[in-house]
Parts: sequence; structure tokens; C-alpha cells
Amino acid sequence: MVVSIGNLKWCDVELNLASSCFQRTVIDFLNLFFLSIFYLLLIAGSVSKYFIVRRRKKGWIFVAAAFCCIVTSIVFIGVGLNSLMYGANDANTTPWAPCFVGGIIWVSLAVSMLVNGSKLIKILESVWWASFALLDLAAKSGILLQGNGIRSFDARTSPISLLLLLCSWMNLRSSSAAAQDCSETDHLLTENPRKEPAGLATVGFFSMLSFSWMNPLLSLGFKRPLSREDIPSVLLEDEAELAYNKFSQAWDTLLANRSSTEERNLVFRAVAKVYFKENIFITVCAFFRTVAVVSLPLMLYVFVDYANSDHMDLRSGFFNLACLVMLKLVESLSMRHWYFASRRSGMRIRSALMVVAYKKQLKLSSSGRKRHSSGEIVNYIAVDAYRMGEFLWWFHSGWSLTLQLLLSTAVLFRVVGVGAFPGFILLLLCGLLNLPFAKMLQNCQTQFMIAQDKRLRSTSEILNSMKVIKLQSWEEEFKKKIESCRDDEFKWLARAQLTKAFGSVLYWMSPTIVSSVVFVGCALLKSAPLNASTIFTVLATLRVMSEPVKIIPQAVSAIIQVNVSFDRLNSFLLDDELKIDEVERSGLEKSGITVDIQAGNFSWDPETKIPTLQNIHLEIKQGQKVAVCGPVGAGKSSLLHAVLGEIPKVSGIVKVSGSIAYVSQTSWIQSGTIRDNILYGKAMESGRYNAAIKSCALDKDMNGFGHGDLTEIGQRGINLSGGQKQRIQLARAVYADADVYLLDDPFSAVDAHTAGVLFHKCVEDALKGKTVILVTHQVEFLSEVDQILVMEEGRITQLGKYEELLMLGTAFQQLVNAHNDAVTVLPLASNESLGDLRKGGRDKEIRNIEEEIATTDVTGVQLTQEEEKESGYVGLKPFLDYIRVSRGWCLLWSSVLGQVGFVVFQAAATYWLAFTIGIPKLTNTTLIGVYSIISTLSAGFVYVRAITTAHLGLKASEAFFSGFTNAVFKAPMLFFDSAPVGRILTRASSDLNVLDFDIPFAFIFVVGPAIELAATLIIMTYVTWQVIIIALLALAATKVVQDYYLASARELIRINGTTKAPVMNYAAETSLGVVTIRAFGTAERFFKKYLHLVDADAVLFFLSNAAMEWVILRIETLQNVTLFTCALLLILIPKGYIAPGLVGLSLSYALTLTQTQVFLTRWYCTLSNSIISVERIKQYMNIPEEAHAIVEDRRPTSSWPANGTIHLQELKIRYRPNAPLVLKGISCTFRERTRVGVVGRTGSGKSTLISALFRLVEPASGYILIDGIDISKIGLKDLRMKLSIIPQEPTLFRGCIRTNLDPLGVDSDDEIWKALEKCQLKTTISNLPNKLDSSVSDEGENWSVGQRQLFCLGRVLLKRNKILVLDEATASIDSATDAIIQRIIREEFADCTVITVAHRVPTVIDSDMVMVLSFGDLVEYNEPSRLMDTDSYFSKLVTEYWASCRGNSSQNLQS
Repeated sequence: MVVSIGNLKWCDVELNLASSCFQRTVIDFLNLFFLSIFYLLLIAGSVSKYFIVRRRKKGWIFVAAAFCCIVTSIVFIGVGLNSLMYGANDANTTPWAPCFVGGIIWVSLAVSMLVNGSKLIKILESVWWASFALLDLAAKSGILLQGNGIRSFDARTSPISLLLLLCSWMNLRSSSAAAQDCSETDHLLTENPRKEPAGLATVGFFSMLSFSWMNPLLSLGFKRPLSREDIPSVLLEDEAELAYNKFSQAWDTLLANRSSTEERNLVFRAVAKVYFKENIFITVCAFFRTVAVVSLPLMLYVFVDYANSDHMDLRSGFFNLACLVMLKLVESLSMRHWYFASRRSGMRIRSALMVVAYKKQLKLSSSGRKRHSSGEIVNYIAVDAYRMGEFLWWFHSGWSLTLQLLLSTAVLFRVVGVGAFPGFILLLLCGLLNLPFAKMLQNCQTQFMIAQDKRLRSTSEILNSMKVIKLQSWEEEFKKKIESCRDDEFKWLARAQLTKAFGSVLYWMSPTIVSSVVFVGCALLKSAPLNASTIFTVLATLRVMSEPVKIIPQAVSAIIQVNVSFDRLNSFLLDDELKIDEVERSGLEKSGITVDIQAGNFSWDPETKIPTLQNIHLEIKQGQKVAVCGPVGAGKSSLLHAVLGEIPKVSGIVKVSGSIAYVSQTSWIQSGTIRDNILYGKAMESGRYNAAIKSCALDKDMNGFGHGDLTEIGQRGINLSGGQKQRIQLARAVYADADVYLLDDPFSAVDAHTAGVLFHKCVEDALKGKTVILVTHQVEFLSEVDQILVMEEGRITQLGKYEELLMLGTAFQQLVNAHNDAVTVLPLASNESLGDLRKGGRDKEIRNIEEEIATTDVTGVQLTQEEEKESGYVGLKPFLDYIRVSRGWCLLWSSVLGQVGFVVFQAAATYWLAFTIGIPKLTNTTLIGVYSIISTLSAGFVYVRAITTAHLGLKASEAFFSGFTNAVFKAPMLFFDSAPVGRILTRASSDLNVLDFDIPFAFIFVVGPAIELAATLIIMTYVTWQVIIIALLALAATKVVQDYYLASARELIRINGTTKAPVMNYAAETSLGVVTIRAFGTAERFFKKYLHLVDADAVLFFLSNAAMEWVILRIETLQNVTLFTCALLLILIPKGYIAPGLVGLSLSYALTLTQTQVFLTRWYCTLSNSIISVERIKQYMNIPEEAHAIVEDRRPTSSWPANGTIHLQELKIRYRPNAPLVLKGISCTFRERTRVGVVGRTGSGKSTLISALFRLVEPASGYILIDGIDISKIGLKDLRMKLSIIPQEPTLFRGCIRTNLDPLGVDSDDEIWKALEKCQLKTTISNLPNKLDSSVSDEGENWSVGQRQLFCLGRVLLKRNKILVLDEATASIDSATDAIIQRIIREEFADCTVITVAHRVPTVIDSDMVMVLSFGDLVEYNEPSRLMDTDSYFSKLVTEYWASCRGNSSQNLQS
């Protein structure tokens, strides 16, 4: 007897209570009952506002059980499909209906294993699992006891039943603990002051399933453009700190177990170790989606078979439709959650690697910093770590699409038998052809990354030194350097893109070629009839196979890129770190030695035989003031680095007691306000803060700033003078209230008066009782310190008090004599006046700075503005800009026509099959031959499309890079003052990367599916015209949903553009100031701030991806409605009305409808988001340019300026239209061949005058004439090439000594050696093994600041112009070297006009004329001797300098 339910065959045995069929049926119905209650409770809970999904991690046993259930479900459904298609008349075949029911039950069991629910659901799950397991085991035991055999498959499910029993017990056990944990979590959430987290934190199950938790944010974004305030905080489980801690633990474990010969990538292994578990869920989703997609061609086979049948069975038809709906539902949901979860996990990996790279640079040793420049470290974060956001998506795409390819091949063999074998061989051949492409791509990608690193390193260096480049008029030379680096990069980019293009022809054509070969195989081997069912199932299967062959190469390419990034990060993270045990640190002892160095030998380069510092013995007691002096390059700064532990110790002992504050020789200032820089993360204490400002002579500066101490500082303190930056550094150290102060030449950038104030008020008073080590060239202060340390050639040659060292003579005596010789050129003051100054000078200094400090905000415009971004929908402008700038209209239309031709020929080929399959007289040879010819013709169009797309992308990359680079190099200096370097570098790195790789193919991936979608709808309408109504409505709804999404998505990407730059900027800033950060012990605070910046950036990536899945899920639903309508119409339309061939044609295209629409939407949204990079680069291509380099009709003669006379007439300067005047109407004349000294307090306008002379800033009114020519009328290059300057901040570039002295390559080696001899560097460089080819590291870090200034002097000696400007040129040089330099300048530039801006009065006292500036006004301009005869401003400066030169130096002067 056969038991059936309706017309559905259920049992094939006689019905009785003891039969296995009856027992299975009871178990199935019981399971369906539990299953229904489970889903009802889940639905009821999800719509309740009290229902919360607790994000508790499932244990390994639950995950394993769920995986087993899923596999069992797939097997049941597979058996059912096999029975449905082939076993209808086979009595031995298991009925398909119970198989499908079993599949639903097993998949529901898997869902119950993975879903978290309320306590009631947990109890229901436990009862369900236990009852099912016990009944199943009992039924099988009963069959065995009766002596009957059971199916092998049923036997294999028994262990799963035992696993279910275990899970039931564990679930009940954990429910009470979970309830308690939930209450604690709620309590913590209510007290947590964090910003509201993203909506996924607490959502219902169906809200999570459908991404409806994004609704509030998308609704807000549709009403108005989103701002940063609207963005929620990142979820707790997605925070960078948690990601870093997990990675760090794994890394430490791997590092500890690593053998010396092991070459495997530790970064990848650590990532795999941490994120393996959460990728199991992604794997399950990807697997479900793959099975669903591969099953769809079988549904086509079923539908065509249904159309071929003689009678109309609506029940069977509707069941087929239900199966189609279920498969599409599984495909859609599993795919969306796979995509979202993989990118979310990728975001965590990205955050972990960004943070670990940042943490590494905080610990990187000096040798490590040489190997990894600031630009390279930023690149590791901006490119390599950032790329990990998409890594997991590509990885899971790779394996799942490979599986899809294999399963599709199995389907082919199942449908057409051995006829598929020739096609399979061809498919393998296509796969093997993929290998050389992959190798070529890997090589291209590796070389591209190396070239990109080189370009970004050079770009970073040039942007940081743009002022010097403009002063020297080297823009063209350095632009060529960048362009040369880009040419290397572009060469590899072109190879990579063209390799992809050639590969894409093979990938697009392989399904067509394979299908022809399969049909030939069927015809020859007669393995299957060439009817509508076979042909269109084969075509549908090959369409499923087309996705893998299209995406796998991209996945391989992406994984190759990631592999390169893993290697680069691995190399960086394994580099040398600063040794913690270099310095023994301890707490401050009340009486004792605070700094103790015994037999210390230190070397910056461990490989050199001669250490940088040799045999150092030093003991400094608490409260002592120790001065370190000596000639340039003696090792003074290196000694401080030895105390800090920054220089590698070769031998000896270093002990430091108490906390340290450090002031570097080259000022390190953070972006932010002046107050932030001084407080440096400490709490505000008004009294202590004001005292620090007064002691560092910053009060007047504060009053001069528009916003007081809330004035924002540009990157690297660009809007501050050198003196202001140095004093802010000093104030930061004073406010820190440390025990030991290391001051590296802090007075070099300030005038004599300010230096006196700083020494007396700051070093002597504010730091009273503190241990101070002061490196200085100011001999006048040496008599006031407790101990003087004289250094020469890395050794301490003398140590003692001032008087003791004078008695000993030698090196120290020479320093003092050099200073005295410089001072003796001053007009002598009377002993009486000198005595008064000694007595009252300090009181006067104190009175001068007893003013209130402006610490309140004042209205006005800050220098560093918030980064610009577009807002709202900007239409097609960015797309049109992309084409216009690249001049790629012809290439674009060629690509479009290529795609149209391809789609038309593909459609024609399939229509030929559908039309002719019903013609009996047509031979298989003709059928297949015509199909093959039409399909092959489409290959030409694919080739045209691929090549033109690649060339369009390359042309655009070239055009945008050229425009961007030209705009940046032609930008005025104000642009660099107000735009942080990180902001420019972001455009030069990640935005340009998007332009290089993402946009070119995104264009064609939008055009291609759009044309395919149109073709699909035309074919569907041709077969069943009624579907067009639903299709058009679905398209209209799709457009509405898409626009609704894009309103928010655009703003999310734009805001993300502004959150990324601060991350990179902060990393670059930290890299430059890492020594200061470590010295103050603030590395942890900087690390915490960086975590916050990474989280702010990550949440936008998270929300952007969630929004993408939200829109695609809804668009899939809408397009599935069109598919289901088409399938329904084919079921309802009477038999014989539509030919089976046309049914197959319509459904084969309908099944691709959703995929095509989703592909179109995804790439359209990706393109819309990526095109924002075009927007951002285009912003910088429209920067207002400075004046032309050359004005052809106003070019001066080659001999200009013949004399060097400079005339200033009513010169007024302001830096911005809304800013106050900096120079307030200066009129004077610098006569030819005279030496003019420019003096004034810090911030008086001295450097601005130089900027005006070089036209770094244009006059608001007035003019400057040089030899009668108005410099504002001639080209900038003609002007700047005729002026020489030694700038305030000496700048060297990465390279060698020769290229630094002569970047243009116009001087011979002999001339360079002569220049080096004159600037006192010949001996030093002669001793180097590589002589002129000796290396110069980033920013000249391997040379002292004094040596860098001497190099700058060497440059002007080679240039030999009629006008020379010295802008604090010898500030970091000792008095003896300064005297030699001044003599050389007098001799070498005797017939030149020399303008000297100086803080040291002796430097300008022998000038022919002296200009005195005060707050932008010219207060005096006369000969120094005349100014000294009157009560002039200059005479007061000289008097102040006398006052500061007290102690033995002034006594010697009087005698």
C-alpha cells in the first residue's frame, strides 16, 4: 500500500504502527510542530520592543552541530531533487516529499543552533533537540532489534542525534547564566557615557536579518545631508582596542614560538589565529549561497520539463515555484550576510593592523626609523592595512566561486553525461591559462607597490619641505623627481591593467566556447538529447559558471595585493625595536644622582667601528644645571639621546632617576591649539599654566594671536615663527613638571633679549630644584650653571665649573674667546651703565612680561580649516569630470559599443537555439555550428571593450595625476600653511589608488549589466509580454530605493574621506615627534587617541557596507518578484501556447535578472562612492595658482640684478584677505653691495619680510623694486633663481651629499669640494667612505642641525647670486664656527647685497645698515654706529644683549 498526502507520494510500504515509514512520519510531524512554534516565537519576539538579541558567542560544539545539520539538509534536498527529476517511475527511489521535509527540518535545526533568543526559546530548543534525538535513536534501535537493515545514510545521522542531546544539555545549563549576564550588561549600558552605538547593538532577529536596523540612519540621511554628529559610535566588539589586543596576544605567542629559520608570514598567521572562528559563519553563508546558485539551473530543467509535459498539473507547477522561491530566499539572505560579515571581520583586521603599525612606530629603534621613513609608515597604514577591509570578501569569493565552478561542472555531467567531458577539459585549460596571468599580475602588483612607496616617500618629503623648494625655485626639478617615480609606478600599473584586460577576454568567452564544445560532445557521444531541457540547463549552468570565471581572476589579483601587503607589514613589524633596558629608570631619590653614565659607548650605526659617543663618564646630581657645549657635530644632541635611550648603546651603564621632559633642537609641534600643545594631555591648572607661559616669554605672543591660546597651529607649526615654536616646546616641558629636563639648544631660534628671559625666568627660576642638561651655543649663560661639559668628536673633553675651565684653557677657552671676539665689535658701554644693567636688567625683563595672557577665544578665522567636502547629490559632474579631464569620450563610447555588441551577439546565439530547437529537419551540426559562429563573433567585441576600458583608466590616471601634481606644485605657500600634509597625502595615495584600480572597470561594470538587464527584459517580454508590467514597476521601485540609499551613502563616503586623513596625519605627526613622545612617557596617551581616530574611521566603513547590503537585499526582493511573476505565468499559460525552447530562453535569462540587477546596483553604488575620490582630487586640481614662473614679455636680462639695489615702498603684507596686516607699510632702500641687518623681537615680521622678497606672499599694497624692476611684474622663477637664501630651518633631502648641494646637477665635483671647504665640512665628508655620495636620510636626520645649516651655506656658495638672504642662518652653530662663517660670507659675498636676519646682535653689528622691526612696523633704519649714539630701539637691543652677556664673559670684555 502506498501512503500519500494529496498527490504527494509519502510512503511506499504498508501503513502500520510498527513500520519505519510511520515512525519517520510521526517524527517528521513532531519536528514540524516544534519548528513552527520556534519560528512563531522568533517572529513574535523580533517585533516586540522588549526582544533583544544577545550577542553571545556560540561554542564550538553548537557550531559543529549546526554545520552537520546543514550538510545533512543539503543531502536530503539533493536526494529529493534527484528523486523528483529522475525517479518518478522508479519504485526503489525514496519519495521526494519526505526528503524535502527532512531538508527543511535539518536546516531549521541548524538555525536554532546558531540563533540567540529569549529564555523561552532556549527552553523550547532544548526540548526539541532532546525529543528529536531520543525518538530518532529509538526508531533506529527498534529497526535493528527487529533484524531489519537501515539505510547507510540514516545510520550516519545517529552521531548527529547524540550531538543534539549534548547541545540540549549545554543549552539548558547556560540559560540561567545568560539571564544573569544580560542583566549585568543592561546595567553597564545604562551607565556607559559613550556615544550611542550603531543600531546593530540591540536589534530583533528579523531586523538583523533584513538590515532594518539601518532604517533610522538612512531615513535621516534622506531628509537632510548627514553630518559627523549623526554618526553613531562603533560597536564594542568592533572597537580597535579589542582588535589590537587579540592580534597582539596572537602575535606575541607566534613570536615566542618562532624559529630563526622560519620564513612564514607571522602577520597572516596571527590574523588567521584570531579571526578563524568568526569566519566559520561566513563560510556557512557562502556555502549555502553557492549551493542555492548551483541548484537554480536544475530548477530551470524542472520548469522546461514541466512545459514539455502533456498534461497541466498545477500542484506540481506551484511546488516547483515554491522551491524556486525558497532557493532564491536562501541565496539572497546567505549572500547578503556573507558579504556583510566578511567586510565586518575585514574591518576588524584592518583596525588591528592599523593600530599595531602605529604602536610599532612608537617602539621603532633609530635604525628601524632609517629603514622605514615617515611616508612609508603612513603608506603601511593608508594602503596596506586599509586594504584588509576587503580581504576576507575576496578570500571567501575565491573559494566559494571555485566550489561553484566545481558543482556546476557536476551538474553539467549529471545533465549531459560524458558529453560534458570535452567541455570540462577546455574549462581546465582555461583555469591553467589563468596561472601565467596570476603570476604576471603578482609581479606587476609587487613592483607597483615598491614604486608607489618610493613616490609617496618623495611626495611626503617634498610637501614637508615645500617652503625651501619654493625659495630656491626648485619646483620643476622636484616635480620631475615625483613624475619619474610615477612613471615607474605607471609602467607597472599599465602592465597590470592590460594583463587584466587580455585575461578578461578569456574569462568572458570561456562559458560560450565551453557550451559549444559541450553541445558537440553531446551530439557526437549521444550522451543526452539536444532538446530544450538539456540545452537551456547547460546554458543556465554555464551562466552560473561565468561568474566564477569573471570574479576569480579579480579575487586572485586582490589576494595577491593582500599578500604583498602582508609581507610588507610583516617586514615592518619584525624590525628592530628600541631596547627598554638601554637605560635603567627609577623613581626620584631625594638626595643622590639623577643622571649617571659609566663607561658609555654609543653608536647610531652599530656597524661602524668608531662609536658616535666614546667613553662617556657623567654624574649629575639632583637639582644641578649642566650646560653642554662644543663645536658643530661634537655629539651634544647625541648625548641627550643617550640619556633618553634613543641611541643604541654599545657598552656601559646609563641610569636615570625621575621623570624626563625633553625639548628637541628641531621643534616638534602638534596640529591643534597652542593650549593643547602646552598642556600636552595634562589637566588644566590655571596658575601653573600661566606661570609656564610667562616663564617662556609667550604672553605677548598670546595677546598678538587672534584666538589667544586657542589659536590653531598648522601642521608642524607652519603658522608660527621658529622662536614661537621653540618657546611653546619649552612651555610644554615646564608645564610637565618633570624631574629631569633635557634642553637641546632651545635659545637658537630667539633673539638675545628673549634668550635672556628664557634662561633667567625659565631655566633658573621655573626649573629651580630640577635637574637640567642644557645644550647651548650661548656662551653668555655658561657662568650661571653648576657644571659645564665640553664635547669634541664624541668625547667629553672637559668637565667643571666656568672658572675652572677658563683656568684650564684649551677647547673651552677657544669657545669663550670666539664669543668675546664677536662681542667686542659692539660699541662699548660705560661700566656704570653696565653695572646698572646687571643690577636691574632682570627686574626689567620680569616687568616686560607681567601682562595678562589671552586664554579666551576671539572671533576670527583659524588657519587650519575643516576639510572641504561636497554635500548632497552633485549629479553627473564627477563622472563627466572623469571623462573630460582624461579626454576619454572616444574610449568610453568604444567600450559601450563593445559591450552592446557582445550582449547582442550573445542574445542572438541563445535565441537561435530557442528558435531552432523545435525544427526537426535542422541537423545538430547546423544548430551547433551557427551558435558557435555567432558566439565567437562576440569575442571581438569583448576584446574591444576590455582594451578600451583599460586604456581609458590609464589615460584618466595619467591626466589626474598630472593635473594634481601641477596644481600642488603651483599652489601658493598659504595653501601649504593651512592644509595638513596628511590631507594632501591621502589624495596622493588612497584616492589616486581608487582612480588607478577601482574606477576604470567600475565604469564598464555599470554599463555592462545595464545593457544585459535591458536585453533580459526584452527577451522576457517577448516570451511573456505580461511580465513587463511587473518588471517596469520593479525597476521604478528599484530606482526609488537606490536613490533613497545613495542620499545617505554618498555622505557616509564623504565623511569617511575626512575621517581617514586625520588617521594618516596623526600617524605622520607621531612619526616626526616619536622621540619627544617617548621622552615624556606619553606614548600610551597618543596610542589611545589613535584608537579613537581609527574607530571614528571604522564606523563609517561599517555603516557604508551595512547600507550597501540594505539596498541590495531590497533590490533583490523587487527583482525576484519579476522572476516569480515570469515563472508563475509560464505555469499558468496553457500547454502548447509557448514553445519549450522559448520557455527555456525566458527562464534562463530571468534567472540571471536578480544577479544582473544586483551586480549593476553594487557597481553603480561602488562607482558613486569611488567617484568621490575624483571629487577630492579635482578639488586640489582647482587650487588658486601662485603667479607664473616665467612672464615672457617681462623677463629681466640674464645679468639682472647687476647691482642688487632693493627698494621697498609702502609695503603692506597680510597672509589672508581676512587677516590683520603683518607688515604695516614699510619704505626703505637696501643699497647695492651693502650688508643690511634685520633685527627685532620674535614675531616682529622679520621672516615675513623675507617671504615678501621671495614672493611667497604677495603684497596687499606697495611694491618691491630690485634694480628698478618691480618684482611683482616678473615671473617667480626669474626672481627666485636670482636670489640666494639660507633659511631659518635648514632642510636636507633624502639622497646623497652631492644632490643636496646641487639638486639641479650643474656644478662639478671640484666646485662642490671648494664650497664644502669654505663651509667647514670638507674634513668631515672626506673621512666618510663614500665622500660626496654619502647618504642623507629623511630630512637629514643623520646630520646635526648645525651641519645642516652649513650644507645650506654650501648651496649659496655654489649659487653665487648678487643678493643673499641669511634667515637666522647660524642660529644652531657655536660662536667659533659662526665667526668663521661670517668671515667667509664677508669675503665671498663682498660685492653682493647681503640681508641678515639674526637673533645674535654681533651677527648684524658690523652691517652697513640695520633695520629694526617691531610688530610689523619699521621703527629704525640707519647705520649701526649712528643708532648707538641715540636712545634708539637698536641701542636698547644691544644693551639687553650686554645685560645677558654677564659673568666672566663681560668681565673679560671690560678688562
